[in-house]
Amino acid sequence: MSTAPKVSALRGGHVTLAAAADAFLATARTANPNTRRAYASAIDRVIALLGRDRPLAEIADIEIGTALTELWGTSAPATWNRNRAAITSWLAWCQTKKHWAAPSVPAEAERRKETIDETRAVAKTTIHRLLSRRDIPLREKTLWRMLYETAARAAEILALNVEDLDLEHRRAPVRSKGGATEWLYWDSGTAHLLPRLLRLPDGSVRTHGPLFLSERRPVPARRPAAADICPHTGRARLGYDRARVLLDKHAGLDLHQLRHSAATHLGEAEVPLQLIMGKTRHKNPRTAMRYVKPGPEAIAKVTEVLAPRRRTH
Repeated sequence: MSTAPKVSALRGGHVTLAAAADAFLATARTANPNTRRAYASAIDRVIALLGRDRPLAEIADIEIGTALTELWGTSAPATWNRNRAAITSWLAWCQTKKHWAAPSVPAEAERRKETIDETRAVAKTTIHRLLSRRDIPLREKTLWRMLYETAARAAEILALNVEDLDLEHRRAPVRSKGGATEWLYWDSGTAHLLPRLLRLPDGSVRTHGPLFLSERRPVPARRPAAADICPHTGRARLGYDRARVLLDKHAGLDLHQLRHSAATHLGEAEVPLQLIMGKTRHKNPRTAMRYVKPGPEAIAKVTEVLAPRRRTH
């Protein structure tokens, strides 16, 4: 005699989108501050568009798809996929872990193919020219210089607080993807800009709170966590999407290209792979090799080895 499969009853019919988001963002999977910030950014924008106080059970799949398209439909495939994955993970958790009646990301809002651009590394001269432009605001110039000199992930740099900085030794600790504490190191370019970035209009200096700040104070309806608000200015932490838009606007580049370019330039300078891995904090040599593919200048230089020997008389 066969038994019927066990069925979990759906519940939580009155749970609002905001409450469901808060519950998910309080779980262990978002314990890493960088991970939580990335999920919160995507989820908050979707629920703000759909209505924070609407019951989760009343949201249709098509509404989720429409929100994704409106927010990121014209973005790069990597941006679309990243935000789509955050919403998918949240809704799947609501369904499987809490057994709440919740929508799903519709099939038509499918993951997009990301093409690998073999020319993603930017020439060193191009980067230095960009960072010397007088029309680039101090905040952007500091962020981009820091990303390049540290070869760090953009989310790690944007998550830094002023109190994390060891200005004397030009370094700061960050939480890695695995949760370990690792050190980022920068050089004189960043060291020259940071004191200017921290200086307030009255001549005093910021000592706590997010390092990189948004242009304006947050509105009450979308007020971030206290840790993401500067105690000196009341402005919020600069978000990844805004930082990405600004670099694209000024230079037509992606934030990750600065990290990729730094690793490539180290490879072109014949820095050993182990040191490059230490700088970029990659654990797998095969992954690091993908980032340090020699650029066209290095290929052209090594081609000289194959040239016929020059006559000496």
